[in-house]
Amino acid sequence: MAERSTAAVDVADNSGDEPLTAKADQSTSDGVAQNRERETDSEEAQGSGGTESPGKASPPELHSGHKLARRYRLEECVTRLDGFSSWRAVDEKLRRAVGVHLLPADHPRARSVLAAARSSALLGDPRFVQVLDAVEENDLVYVVHEWLPDATELTALLASGPLEVHEAYQMVSQVSQAMAAAHREGLAHLRLTPSAVLRTSSGQWRIRGLAVNAALRGISSDTPQRTDTEAIGALLYAALTQRWPYDNDAYGLSGLPKGVGLIAPDQVRAGVHRGLSELAMRALANDGATASRHETPCTTPEELVKAIAEMPRIRPPEPTFTAPPEYQRTSYQQGYGRPAPHMGATQPVSAPPPPLQSRTGKALKWAVSALLIAALGLGSWQLADALMDHRKSDDTQKTKTTDGNGKGTDETKPVKPIAIKGAQEYVAKGDAQAPGDVDKTYDGDSSTYWRSKSFVDGPQMKPAFKPGVGIVYDLGSQQTVTAASIGLRYPGDHTTITLYGTDSMSSATPVDSMTKIGTITTSGTSAKITVSKKVKTQYVLLWITAMPYASGDQYSGAGYKQAITDVKFTG
Repeated sequence: MAERSTAAVDVADNSGDEPLTAKADQSTSDGVAQNRERETDSEEAQGSGGTESPGKASPPELHSGHKLARRYRLEECVTRLDGFSSWRAVDEKLRRAVGVHLLPADHPRARSVLAAARSSALLGDPRFVQVLDAVEENDLVYVVHEWLPDATELTALLASGPLEVHEAYQMVSQVSQAMAAAHREGLAHLRLTPSAVLRTSSGQWRIRGLAVNAALRGISSDTPQRTDTEAIGALLYAALTQRWPYDNDAYGLSGLPKGVGLIAPDQVRAGVHRGLSELAMRALANDGATASRHETPCTTPEELVKAIAEMPRIRPPEPTFTAPPEYQRTSYQQGYGRPAPHMGATQPVSAPPPPLQSRTGKALKWAVSALLIAALGLGSWQLADALMDHRKSDDTQKTKTTDGNGKGTDETKPVKPIAIKGAQEYVAKGDAQAPGDVDKTYDGDSSTYWRSKSFVDGPQMKPAFKPGVGIVYDLGSQQTVTAASIGLRYPGDHTTITLYGTDSMSSATPVDSMTKIGTITTSGTSAKITVSKKVKTQYVLLWITAMPYASGDQYSGAGYKQAITDVKFTG
């Protein structure tokens, strides 16, 4: 299925709301000194107003409150360096926080920055912080990108110590896969520093500044794949040891002792995972220096991805068990709350009453026994009758549903809703659709939605161009998914939705390796999928492979498209 238009740089139709405040560890400034560069950290400290390099073109005098394109209101300058500045701003049209890079139009790097920003925007990979706009206007060039208030820089994470081994494994896996995908499209980063790598609140790793950070500083490389691979090795080295793998201090980390050279992470810090230590060395010393260690160096991100796949999988740590407090004995152990006697104390015991010996007493006991037996019989009959009524009531509450194959099954109404903890768009091929709007599919507001782009032919999507579009949902932990309800914006025939269970939110995981939960083709504005085979998974992919034809609206033209409003899972 061909798209009506390529991924545009401006995404003004994205109507999401994001918080306008950012945490202290989030900034649009980038780190300094890639690998062996000797720039000082103070030049690019977050929120700093560092002096510009002499002889460089200076941007116009801008201030907080200045508005670009009648839309982007500058809030706070976080970096001023080398003729350009970076700001936290507000997109007043979409009411969300954004980041903005600014430089004069006559700056020697202005053209290369524009070209890099537009190339990065066309990639549309959700693992990268997305470029939203790249414009030359009124003697200014500005690049607008996502602002992630819930994300934390790797620099800040390492301030308190090395990463836990599973976190380091996830970081290097996701960053390597993302950079391999970028290089397949001809894009390089060249400034992959700890401040360019972010961990979101859902535990996903994202990369900012693809191509743009290097263009802003005039950095190029004859071997871009080797440069980015070495940078990934440095990130992993720092994550394992809390040390920078060169003899200079950088990003708040101490460098290695001078004259020692590059030594393996497991020789720097005790307890480092041996496999990850060797992986870092293969990426760092990728010029053949590891031949004596009988290790094959990794010279491209793709080779690094393959090396990680050959490693035994590192599983997350088991949750710690907190023992319940010990039972505290109290003094109230006798009947009716009376305090127990002290040790050694004696209490008088009353003598039992004399037994009834008269014939009247015996007759009274038999009468009482007969009444009890009658009462028990009557109670048992009433209990059985009540149970029968309850069973009939349960039968009337069963609903007739269909599984993915259209077969009828009797299932009781779901009683356990499963909360969605996070989501991100799944991009199997081509461009993303609306990665900033995925949270609108489970915000409880049916007026907000995530929408695909308009396609010119259909309804069945063509795998040669784009096999489908969808969203991966994080359920927070392993859950048994038995049903899902999905709200749709556009009615019509041929909306085909399939649910898959997967072990990660990464778009690098192919659909055919996932576990199919259920599928449905609907003609209305809602879809309900009930499965006959229960699947236990933490991540669920909602995958759309056919969409109805819908007329144009104020945001997009006519074509084959679909929008998702409310997604709910039950177990």
